[in-house]
Amino acid sequence: MIIMIAAAAENNALGKDNKIVWHLPNDYKRFRQLTSGHYIIMGRRTFESLQKPLPDRTHIIITRQKDYQAPGCIVVDSIEKALSACPQDQDSFIIGGGEIYTIGLPYADKIELTRVHASFEADAFFPEIIDAEWKLEASEFNKKDEKHKYEYTYLTFIRK
Repeated sequence: MIIMIAAAAENNALGKDNKIVWHLPNDYKRFRQLTSGHYIIMGRRTFESLQKPLPDRTHIIITRQKDYQAPGCIVVDSIEKALSACPQDQDSFIIGGGEIYTIGLPYADKIELTRVHASFEADAFFPEIIDAEWKLEASEFNKKDEKHKYEYTYLTFIRK
């Protein structure tokens, strides 16, 4: 199954200047729990924002740059090549950024979205989820607290 995983604000903002503009520690833990042991697909800028490869995951980087080097990672030039590099018998995750989510959406079977209940100025956005194509399967609301400045909801969508 191809799963898109993201955190996006009410206005679909993902981040600005290659950085996430909120801090939700529980969402990071959930991301790690869901993606560990799996293949993760991302764009080059998202990979570079990580500073180093994430542990216990196989990284697939999509870039237009010829001869891009990322030791220990799979580097490809299209979403189709990225998807074909993933094992067909297990879940693989598309983790961003905005352009990769947009080109990956037609291939996704499931979306794990953390909806941050605020709006932000951004330069990267998550694509619109079309109700006719997706069914909301699960929703879990989380209040803000001393570690989480914003309320947020974990949403799981399945392709209809």
